[in-house]
Amino acid sequence: MEARWRSFKKIVQLWVDLFDPTPEEVERVQSDWHVRVPSRADLEEIESSSRLSIQNGEIRVSMPVVAHQGEEGPTPLGFVLSKDLLLTVRYTHLHGFDRAIDRFHQDGGAKTSTEAFAALAEGITDYAADALEQIGSELNGISRRVFRNYGNKQPRNIARSNRTLRDVLVAVGVTGEKLSQIRESLLGLQRLLPFVMENSKDWMGRDIATRLRTAGQDLQSLTDFEIHLSNKVQFLLDAVLGFINTEQNDIFKVLTIVSVVGIPPTLIASMYGMNFQYMPELHWHLGYAWGLGLIFLSAILPTVWFKWRGWW
Repeated sequence: MEARWRSFKKIVQLWVDLFDPTPEEVERVQSDWHVRVPSRADLEEIESSSRLSIQNGEIRVSMPVVAHQGEEGPTPLGFVLSKDLLLTVRYTHLHGFDRAIDRFHQDGGAKTSTEAFAALAEGITDYAADALEQIGSELNGISRRVFRNYGNKQPRNIARSNRTLRDVLVAVGVTGEKLSQIRESLLGLQRLLPFVMENSKDWMGRDIATRLRTAGQDLQSLTDFEIHLSNKVQFLLDAVLGFINTEQNDIFKVLTIVSVVGIPPTLIASMYGMNFQYMPELHWHLGYAWGLGLIFLSAILPTVWFKWRGWW
């Protein structure tokens, strides 16, 4: 069986990466490196005491992280960091890891476990930034679709317009879900970086601490940008729902006007359809024309009035 874990080293062992490990692989890593591997249930805990802890001099932190496009939901990611070793546990492919692994295969890669951790933190931050930029572009496209292509003209085909608004509503909802997942990753990484820096300051180099502080500042900027995008999602959601309500109101308005316009002609026609013995209009030479004229006039007058009031 091909092992689904890798180890990277520069003179000494630095980083052990477990990808969706089997029990046999977990047991081998624990035996060879004398470190307890957290289970998936441990990594999915949401309490701060479970996600941020120190055991036997090892810093243990976990966070949800956004996976590659096409995979649903954030996935748990765990770090076990000591002075000499970084152990990571993940259950899906991650862009930040791919970039860090490429660096390990090049000259000038990480020389310490903390440097490897910093490279991973930077990779995850870069991917979150790229994802937010893509979502911002998608929201701009949705905004143009809603306000330029739809808001500037009255749609003639109501059914097509409703389908378009429904598709836009789904697109806004999907984008909001993506933002929610990225927010979880940003908040998780924001919470663990200060914890790692505080508890590894005795053996973390100054340059690594600077890189992590810079990553923390980038995360704060990304969080602010994510809040802006979330507000934009809410704004577009309200706008689309407003357009849908307007469409529904227009439909009900037309039905109301048609029903009101149709009442007087129906009343007149029913009146002349009564079987009274004496009805003078029956003996008029122009009685038929008189009845048709009343029906026509009773339909025209409400229509003209609605038009004058601007309801039509």
